[in-house]
Amino acid sequence: MNRVWRHDLAWAGFILLVAAFFGLMQQWTLVQQSWRGELAARIEQRRAQHREKEFQGVKTIDLARAYALFQAGQALFIDARPAEEYAELHVPQALNLTPDRLEQGGAEKVAEIPKDREIVVYCGQESCDLSLKVAEKLQALGYTRVTAFMGGFRAWDEAGYPADTSK
Repeated sequence: MNRVWRHDLAWAGFILLVAAFFGLMQQWTLVQQSWRGELAARIEQRRAQHREKEFQGVKTIDLARAYALFQAGQALFIDARPAEEYAELHVPQALNLTPDRLEQGGAEKVAEIPKDREIVVYCGQESCDLSLKVAEKLQALGYTRVTAFMGGFRAWDEAGYPADTSK
């Protein structure tokens, strides 16, 4: 019985090695990029391409433009993060509206906002797509001046801009 067990274990090891070999061969370019330290840039490039394709109609702004709109009091800020994150800290007087809440009756929360009001939607950080999703949904509801702030609350907070905990 012991001999059979060793034989089975040897075959399992062989199959595992063959699978690892073919897996590495299949993804060899990614392995090379990782060794050269280029993988993160490649992933970010693919993410940007995906965003550009999926969220074609959504305009984006950077931190400087978002802060200028905030200072001028020209825009309504919408925080697309989950309620727990919003409650911790957010842009002062921002509304909390996630993509899910917007689909599940949250449209009435923005119904009183004029369709031509300047709206800036943000989420947690640059790699987050929640702001793009909310902006896209608002555009579908007829809002014409919606932009997504791509730096997210992390960039806002790191810049030392005003933040609030009140609802």
